[in-house]
Amino acid sequence: MNLNKAFLIGNLTRDPELRTLPSGQPVASFGLATNRVFTRDGKQERQAEFHNIVAFGRLAEIASQYLSKGKMALVEGRLVTRNWEAKDGTKRNRTEIIAERLQLGPRLAPPAGRAGQTEAPPEEPKRSEEKLDTIEYPSEEINPDEIPF
Repeated sequence: MNLNKAFLIGNLTRDPELRTLPSGQPVASFGLATNRVFTRDGKQERQAEFHNIVAFGRLAEIASQYLSKGKMALVEGRLVTRNWEAKDGTKRNRTEIIAERLQLGPRLAPPAGRAGQTEAPPEEPKRSEEKLDTIEYPSEEINPDEIPF
């Protein structure tokens, strides 16, 4: 038995970019940064990793609508490495996580000093957790040549 599953919790490094495949299927791509904290020689250090995320179908539309740069998100998906030859003849590759499930991060409390303000914080769009859990994902394999980026 084999398993290809990735779970990431991090912050978006850029807004999701929504495009449409020639087949009409929506596809969104965005970056996600995760941090690893570890101790080396008695000092606490951080190391950032940057991940390429791709979502298809309704999940792509949801990502485009509710996610934005800096927001925290949980991404569950599978790893895929695409290989191609660039226009200059060099071989290129890119490892991506194909999102199968997304969850928005927690709302953060207002910064200190804002507690006494009368202005209400901007409302975030409401979403239904149940709708996210009932999304039907495409069962066919995606042809990397159809991805417009």
